[in-house]
Amino acid sequence: MYWLEHAWLGDVAEPGVVLEVGADRITAVRRSETPPPGAVVLRGFTIPGLANAHSHAFHRALRGTVQVGSGTFWTWREVMYGVASRLTPESYHALARAVYAEMALAGVTAVGEFHYVHHAPDGRPYADPNAMGEALIAAAADAGIRITLLDTAYLSSGFGAAPEPHQVRFSDGTADAWADRVSRLKERDGVRLGAAIHSVRAVPAAQLATVAEWAREREAPLHVHLSEQTAENEACLAAHGCTPSQLLAEHGVLGARTTGVHNTHLTDGDITLLGSSGTGTCMCPTTERDLADGIGPAVALQAAGSPLSLGSDSHAVIDLLEEARAMELDERLRSRTRGHWTAASLLRAATETGHAALGWSDAGRLEAGALADFTTVRLDSVRTVGAEPRLAAETAVFAATAADVTDVVVGGRVIVRDGGHALVPDAATALSEAITALRG
Repeated sequence: MYWLEHAWLGDVAEPGVVLEVGADRITAVRRSETPPPGAVVLRGFTIPGLANAHSHAFHRALRGTVQVGSGTFWTWREVMYGVASRLTPESYHALARAVYAEMALAGVTAVGEFHYVHHAPDGRPYADPNAMGEALIAAAADAGIRITLLDTAYLSSGFGAAPEPHQVRFSDGTADAWADRVSRLKERDGVRLGAAIHSVRAVPAAQLATVAEWAREREAPLHVHLSEQTAENEACLAAHGCTPSQLLAEHGVLGARTTGVHNTHLTDGDITLLGSSGTGTCMCPTTERDLADGIGPAVALQAAGSPLSLGSDSHAVIDLLEEARAMELDERLRSRTRGHWTAASLLRAATETGHAALGWSDAGRLEAGALADFTTVRLDSVRTVGAEPRLAAETAVFAATAADVTDVVVGGRVIVRDGGHALVPDAATALSEAITALRG
């Protein structure tokens, strides 16, 4: 049993809330002005656990390094390839365990891992062809958070081009071979399996339907990097005479279980296609601004019917509260108007909608029957103190940071208590050691 000083129930912050938990689920929600005997007391503002809907765990090793000097997305990508070339199942597990611990400390209870480093650096499969994916699954379990492994088809370096040397470890050769390998993975407690198309550049058009059908048969999430760069749009138009969104629609990729990641450079027709099909949009504002990608049309996408979720992507920072406010603040800069989303709407993107995009439709809400995954944010730090408690949602979204997260519960189990990780006691040292081991 947990007593929450303030809790986000629906769209409002309520004082004095008791959550009763049985097994891994919330069994009852009721009001109580004081903590009942034996209850775990959580001071501050408790919200559903945050869902990080788009992660590349190994990109965490790039933080700081890729901020030196100038460059473009494409020069950043070359540095990223260098780190990817040095990963092994063992080193990837060590790094991901530490990264997922950092996420837990930031209030994240579920991560969508967009995973494409599948094989040895020369492209040969490991003895266990899913050794790298299993390393990520084990890392999430070690850090105490849920994972949706979005196993990614990555077959080409560009439209019709074979993988380049640093990409061969990403490729299964064909979509059928990808499907055969990923079908050997199994779901288990805390683990969902999904599919991903790296991009329309990386999966030949004739093979897009194979990936989509694999996900459709299993009712699994399907994610895809979509129109992140104008160069991708231009290349797609040259190769196929249509936009990436149109190409995905023609091959049956779009739909309610599909999420386009970034969706930055879209035409009005693209927005209509995505919205009318119920295809989701995962915005990653801290990465999109770090790489100078641009500001995507999130307002128009949501209005058209595309549900919004959030991800930290390259982990320039890991802070879903920052991602939430950045979506609003970036739109303010672009439009020179305020108030495109309420704090409640932004919190919902970071919680309920994000979980749904990852296949956890029973998470992201503080209600009976939902998974007992929740996060508490301080209301008395130098960043958050001063506002009335009824404005706790506004305070959390527009003032708090990951540093204000005090407690995290996943499946009724305390993972973070008073700002310390219960399973990875020294996450900073774990990160340091894992990243140092990957330096070339």
